[in-house]
Amino acid sequence: MSVYNFNIKNIKGKNVSLKEYEGKVLLIVNTATKCGYTPQYEGLQALYEKFKDEGLEIIDLPCNQFMSQAPGTNKEVANFCQLNYNTTFETFAKIKVNGKDAIDLYKYLKEKKPFDEIPGEEGHKPTIINKLTGSKIKWNFTKFLVDKEGKVYGRYGSRVEPEKLEKSIEKLLK
Repeated sequence: MSVYNFNIKNIKGKNVSLKEYEGKVLLIVNTATKCGYTPQYEGLQALYEKFKDEGLEIIDLPCNQFMSQAPGTNKEVANFCQLNYNTTFETFAKIKVNGKDAIDLYKYLKEKKPFDEIPGEEGHKPTIINKLTGSKIKWNFTKFLVDKEGKVYGRYGSRVEPEKLEKSIEKLLK
């Protein structure tokens, strides 16, 4: 089992198999357009520009579960990202990351990496907060880094800026 076993929907509602990304390093992020972390789109785009030719893909999955911070239609969300942050990676349809309506991909990601980690620290021990809240996604801009084989390498909370993942991405691209 790997992330390649899952589908997500594009902004038109068409299923996209993550098998299309086989052999690439993926950064899967639940995003929002009206969040204090929304400026992280700049860092995501910078990573994408730097590493896309080497095999990095950003999987942008807007999520409206946290204080309705991803309002609008799927197309409006995608347009916002392109107009305000010049994103060139694909924005997919809105998803749910927690609860009974969470998409299967996120259920799998949380099972494989139940706690937020610190970039570059393999074998990171969960914090007290992680132990109390369990595997649920705590906020927008939680990032999952996936290796070329589709295995979940790391999980990073909202406060971890995309550029802090550069060394881990470089390692996985080699």
